Amino acid sequence: MFRSHIIIIGLVSILLSACQSTHFALDRLMIQQVEKRPYAENNVSLYCAGAKSCEFSRVDQIEIVNDQSKRVNPDAIRKGYVHLTGEGRDQSNLYLTIPSKQHEVVVRFYPISNKHAEVFHFIHQFKPNKSYLLTMYRKQGQKTGSLLNVSAPAPLCVDVRETNKLVRRFCRPHNAVTGVSEFVEEKI
Repeated sequence: MFRSHIIIIGLVSILLSACQSTHFALDRLMIQQVEKRPYAENNVSLYCAGAKSCEFSRVDQIEIVNDQSKRVNPDAIRKGYVHLTGEGRDQSNLYLTIPSKQHEVVVRFYPISNKHAEVFHFIHQFKPNKSYLLTMYRKQGQKTGSLLNVSAPAPLCVDVRETNKLVRRFCRPHNAVTGVSEFVEEKI
């Protein structure tokens, strides 16, 4: 009896992971079809990196990758926003091509595992024909003060690079009392 339950649980987990792979394979095919079309000049390319994985949640009001299903939004694909880097086997191999103007961009970074996302929101005036890279990292530095402050994790930071030039930096220090904090822009 116990052995049959283990076999059933194993089969169900295999089927669920196969479903997710199949969904992204379909998304990948749609993206590849749209990529064959010419896209407007003066667009910008937007990439994310630096964590275990990352995915674009939305640009303005257009959802890119759904948080629950991990599916790429067909509307974002049809608009020509979503592209693949290299093999493009998962959402971390996606990048965006969006019109050059001011946008609100939301990115989910997974710094440790794919089970917990750090959500990063920012508004930026994107310049035409530029490439932007959002990179998440832990800011290392000397810690001084109380044991509580010294034992806190290093702040999470996101650098925004415009064609290899650092243009903005946001950091979120760990609040030892509440455990909650916000990303705050730092001067460069």
